[in-house]
Amino acid sequence: MPLTRSHIRTTTEAYLARHPHERESLAGLLSLLDGPGDPADRATLPAHVTCSAVVVDRRCRVLHIRHRASDGLVLTPGGHTEPGDRSLLVAALRELSEETGIAPGAVSLTRQFLGSPVDIDVHDIDARPAKGERAHRHYDFRYVFYLADEEPPALTLQDEEVAGAQWLPLAEVRSPTLRTKLLQAGLDGRPEPVNASAIIHDGQGRYLLHLRDANKPWIWESGCWSLLGGGWEPQDRTLLDTVRRELREEADLAVAGLLPYAVEHVTGTDGTRVPVQVFSGRWNGDPAGLPLTEGVMVAWVRPEKFPYMTMLPSTRALLERHAAEHHATSAPPSGAVPNVVGVHLYLERDGQVLLGLRHPDSAYAGSTWHVLAGHCEAESATACLVREAYEEAGLVIDPADVELVHTVHTVNRPGGRPRIGLFFRARRWEGTPELREPDKCVAWQWWNAKDLPEPLVPYARAAIEGIRAGRVYTELGWTR
Repeated sequence: MPLTRSHIRTTTEAYLARHPHERESLAGLLSLLDGPGDPADRATLPAHVTCSAVVVDRRCRVLHIRHRASDGLVLTPGGHTEPGDRSLLVAALRELSEETGIAPGAVSLTRQFLGSPVDIDVHDIDARPAKGERAHRHYDFRYVFYLADEEPPALTLQDEEVAGAQWLPLAEVRSPTLRTKLLQAGLDGRPEPVNASAIIHDGQGRYLLHLRDANKPWIWESGCWSLLGGGWEPQDRTLLDTVRRELREEADLAVAGLLPYAVEHVTGTDGTRVPVQVFSGRWNGDPAGLPLTEGVMVAWVRPEKFPYMTMLPSTRALLERHAAEHHATSAPPSGAVPNVVGVHLYLERDGQVLLGLRHPDSAYAGSTWHVLAGHCEAESATACLVREAYEEAGLVIDPADVELVHTVHTVNRPGGRPRIGLFFRARRWEGTPELREPDKCVAWQWWNAKDLPEPLVPYARAAIEGIRAGRVYTELGWTR
């Protein structure tokens, strides 16, 4: 599907909605879009559209190349569109690959721009009589990408067009307009998930899967069974907001207790690498009653059926891994069952609650906010609390200064071991929270108790809300 005038116009108007002060400087582009010629054809004169790729590495450096055709100017990779380019962004990726050898799968989109141009540059091109080209103008759509891996890949430069390459810090980007916009964007060079999906299971081995339309080749996973979910949008505060919104929009589905499960990397429809935050949660309703707005159907499926279904290998591997880790038993435990006892520190000052961000590689709730907590060993609950507070955060607490303010009795899944969470409030303490166990917690932060962060461990949120409401007990995950 070649580039269309409507695609270029829509992209331009969306850009001008973000930068209305540039409408006058882009008046020539708007006239070009209203004119008779193909705006993407290099033969259209006196102006036409081009595309560039702005690649940012982990050190916040931007790739520049020396263009032979531009009298040796040092620019970001880019050039003219071609008939096979189905979008401006795809044209920029193709030029990047041709000129530097960096494949689309080696870069990711940034949350700041999500595939929208960071800049539309206007520059004049001198006549080149030797090639029969007269002076004309380029309207260059510039797209920002992060390198998907830690280290820059080896470059394979297109010798006939590129004379050299270098990585320049943001403050030294050669184009003034591009430099200003990149510095204002707060880029850090580190890809992060901009999509979210949900593994929804019933706790008894069945998974809720979504069959996507087969007659829409331009969508991701066309004709495949997949997870419900989609892309982050500006109104979403967090990726948990994203997945909740997508479940609501796609199937009017609400799943309580969604927790981060994994970050998976897939290939997007434009060929870029897409990090996806995968959440997991339990639901046991009837999918036939869901008002599906996208795709063909949703259905419960057991893992033994996965090999016989049209499904991306990455999706199948993810689901099979989850199934192996959450093997369901046919009946809940009965009789005398030991309960795991955990103690939790509730610290509040000036309406703010202390929370820690768990390490991404944590076996439980990685990259999720939680109160300071630990499991009781051969000790009393208050002794455990005092020990954990000092070991994890360097806080000194007198057992006489704590009080039990909430208890949570929870079970994560059928057959899972029941857990009792004791939440103690410390009336007084000494010290400032420190990262004393960075393999477990990567940040301590005070949060407004009325505006808690996401993702937050669900039972911790329930306990905090219960404490502030004056409730002393909460049950979660038990089936009746």
